Amino acid sequence: MLDLSVIVLTYNEEIHIRRCLENVNLFAAKVFVVDCFSTDRTAQIARELGAEVVEHEWPGNQAEQFNWALDNLPIQTEWVLRLDADEYATLELIQEIRKELPVMKENVSAVVFPLGRAFMGRRLRHGIVNGIKMVRLFRNGCVRYEQRLMDEHLMILKGETVAFQYQFVDDNLNSIKYFIDKHNTYSSKEAALLLDAEFYLSDELEEGSSDFCEEVREKREQKRRYARLPLFWRAFGYFFYRYIVKLGFLDGKEGFLWDFLQGWWYRTLVDAKVFEIKKACGNDKSKMRQYLLDKYNITL
Repeated sequence: MLDLSVIVLTYNEEIHIRRCLENVNLFAAKVFVVDCFSTDRTAQIARELGAEVVEHEWPGNQAEQFNWALDNLPIQTEWVLRLDADEYATLELIQEIRKELPVMKENVSAVVFPLGRAFMGRRLRHGIVNGIKMVRLFRNGCVRYEQRLMDEHLMILKGETVAFQYQFVDDNLNSIKYFIDKHNTYSSKEAALLLDAEFYLSDELEEGSSDFCEEVREKREQKRRYARLPLFWRAFGYFFYRYIVKLGFLDGKEGFLWDFLQGWWYRTLVDAKVFEIKKACGNDKSKMRQYLLDKYNITL
């Protein structure tokens, strides 16, 4: 096994946890499951598969929970891999990790993986699914999660970053209802972030961009450009880009549903909330902050 520990954050992930742990048990020396007192069989299954389960109350966001894990788990390996319960490494990525990790240069502290996507049981090959990359593998003590409303990323505290070729896959097995409910919650946070990008609602501007990998900096710049585009038209344009220009239609019905729901419906819902807040508050920053707090329990 590799000199590598895996950390998985969970709450009621019975539907996913077996697949995730059987996957990482192929190459990891140690697996930690940080659970938030699940009421299903998540913890039981994790223990059956050899993981060390640590119960810890949800602090409010995954960044804080993961930073707590880094600070408190008895991690003794040189390398750490972070996966969600609904994610897994492809066999090609596992082979790449096995080959590259033991001979990694000492100045390298983090590794970027491409993100693969499956939706409703189908691996998606087109649209924008091949353009997203994330730091998920790193030397212990060299990274930390930023504190952010959503889309948190790992900050590189020291050392260089390299990119691997093969993907890890996000493959959530829950129902469409789960998807809709989750993205309704996300849309409120996304609306707040777009308003922040336009009106500078938060107390501090984003700093320390050099602490992120190049892929994160590019994604943040794309979001800033997106925030300046016209409401509603930008959501349609994003769907058109994904589904037509990037050939999302080649992924069949599942590809249409993914690009429509996550690309158009979700982005239109975000814009509807931005529109609602602007109608209620005008350009008054203090009113916007209070509205977000009162209506969505969001503090900027």
